[in-house]
Amino acid sequence: MQKFTVHKGLVAPMDRENVDTDAIIPKQFLKSIR
Repeated sequence: MQKFTVHKGLVAPMDRENVDTDAIIPKQFLKSIR
């Protein structure tokens, strides 16, 4: 992954050691997985 310095958009911190991806976006809302 390349380093970036600017982010434009919303950010939501998740104070967890292990983040389940379904906590971010549930699988029923995904169109495809690549």
